[in-house]
Amino acid sequence: MLALGKSLTKALAARTLAPQVCSSFATGPRQYDGTFYEFRTYCVKPSKMNEFLENVKKNIHLQTAHSELVGFWSVEFGGRIDKVFHIWKYDNFAHQTEVRKALANDKEWREQLLIPIMGLTDKQESEITYLVPWCKLEKPPKEGVYELVTFQMKPGGPALWGDAFKRAINAHVDLGYSKLIGVFHTEYGALNRVHVLWWNESADSRAAGRHQSHEDPRVVAAVRESVNYLVSQQNMLLIPTSYSPLK
Repeated sequence: MLALGKSLTKALAARTLAPQVCSSFATGPRQYDGTFYEFRTYCVKPSKMNEFLENVKKNIHLQTAHSELVGFWSVEFGGRIDKVFHIWKYDNFAHQTEVRKALANDKEWREQLLIPIMGLTDKQESEITYLVPWCKLEKPPKEGVYELVTFQMKPGGPALWGDAFKRAINAHVDLGYSKLIGVFHTEYGALNRVHVLWWNESADSRAAGRHQSHEDPRVVAAVRESVNYLVSQQNMLLIPTSYSPLK
């Protein structure tokens, strides 16, 4: 036991004296903020999409009575069709546990929302994400469409690729053709994954802005640096539902 204590003391001392590796993702005020966002993706059975959306529209208040809905969208382009994507906000994991317990005891929620939609879906996915420290959750100026871009980065975490990634995102923001809603780093799910949520007035305005960005030397330079750490990326065009807080 004494030897173990000495080893532990040395290890702690070494950790204290070792230089700290920092990045724009890992430092800042939100480093100590427990707030997280759950990304949920449901694949709806073919021909059942309208029934699914109508049921959720009618009964979503049973869920939002317990937890905060950030946004709810149907997927228009990108990947599988008949798919919905929604984001929920929690203060911390204890809060999420409390919400789950409350829902489990809510008979009306189970019978009117949970059981019906489970019969209409054939796959569900969940990720736990945090907003990166240099980004806050924004709201759009008016109704529009959304693009969720998912970047799978190389192993090593934000200490390796965080700064380059931030410069690439900010280069697009500076052009002003699209509004940045949030940048989310995955905590549970595929690691080294970053989701970037953008708002656009329309799919056409988004396309025009992308063409503009491809010709901007600042964007080209920043993206060229960031792709050195990129494994893959994909995107989805999202249409907000009538009951989505983010329109």
